[in-house]
Amino acid sequence: MIRDSTAPQRRSLFSYLRWAVITTGFGLILGGWLGWQSTGTAAGAVSVFFICAVLAVLEISLSFDNAIVNANKLRNMTPVWQKRFLTWGIVIAVFGMRILFPLAIVAIAAGIGPVEALRLAATEPGEYARIMREAHLGIAAFGGSFLMMVGLNFFFDHEKDVHWVRFIERHMARVATIRGVEVAIVLVLILIFAGMLDGEEAATFFHAAIYGLLTFLLVEVLAGMLDAADEAMSAAARGGVGAFVYLEVLDASFSFDGVIGAFALTQNLFVIAIGLGIGAMYVRSMTIMLVDRKTLAEYRYLEHGAFWAILILAVIMYAQALTHIPEAVTGLAGAALIGISLWSSIRHKAADAARHDLRR
Repeated sequence: MIRDSTAPQRRSLFSYLRWAVITTGFGLILGGWLGWQSTGTAAGAVSVFFICAVLAVLEISLSFDNAIVNANKLRNMTPVWQKRFLTWGIVIAVFGMRILFPLAIVAIAAGIGPVEALRLAATEPGEYARIMREAHLGIAAFGGSFLMMVGLNFFFDHEKDVHWVRFIERHMARVATIRGVEVAIVLVLILIFAGMLDGEEAATFFHAAIYGLLTFLLVEVLAGMLDAADEAMSAAARGGVGAFVYLEVLDASFSFDGVIGAFALTQNLFVIAIGLGIGAMYVRSMTIMLVDRKTLAEYRYLEHGAFWAILILAVIMYAQALTHIPEAVTGLAGAALIGISLWSSIRHKAADAARHDLRR
């Protein structure tokens, strides 16, 4: 049979992961070199090498649902903006969230300048890590509110007609016509969790959670305004800057827990940036692959599993105000929900194919 050379060729898995693999090699070598420089021993170099690898796996496991949600937004963007998300976006994700964000947290929490915060990270990693851990309550409350709004916005949609957990999702879609229902749910949860805390902790949680909610609403408004401006442009100039901004803020929210949790493995900011940066590159690559291969259309419940995982993550971030929850629990919970939704999608696809065969 003669193959049609004009037909589009399906890209291989490696073509999507090529830059992620290159980044992995470079990052692990750099991590090993940092270990050698700081300890002067081969054992130290190997130790930092493996810490970078573990952090990369941690980031991928915590952020796979992020890739699915990103793909949901990215598939409506032009190829130009998709490439910008993979290039500009990865710079923002690695340098912004893995280096500048922790430095900003330490600078604000300790009342010092960014240069002094950088000095602490380089010369006093123990003190730097202590300040980061003390700021965890506010970070978890902020990120929890933002992600909860992301998840609820997906399910409280009166136009949504595909339901995975039917007995819950159908009712959520039905009451979506009530304006502000998602905001009301988040506010109630904020009051409940803040009421379980005492004194200064309660105030910190409440204010950070409210700021997370307001940030989501402001990002929604900003994204809408930017996309409206895009619509006024020519077809060639239009791209989706509003969606790009939304995705970057969403990425930042997913990164909060991973950045804080990384300090359980190492107190070195630069090792954390390398390990989590490698993981972020894989998440970006998986996002593009999901869009190109139209995976979300092929597996109809996969997206639902990702948004349920986001809601679980948001609740866990709130719960961390009361007790420590290992990152492994967070990652496994999200992976389990996505795995079950994938299995449900495959079953639905097989059943559809069987019904189609019966009609023939």
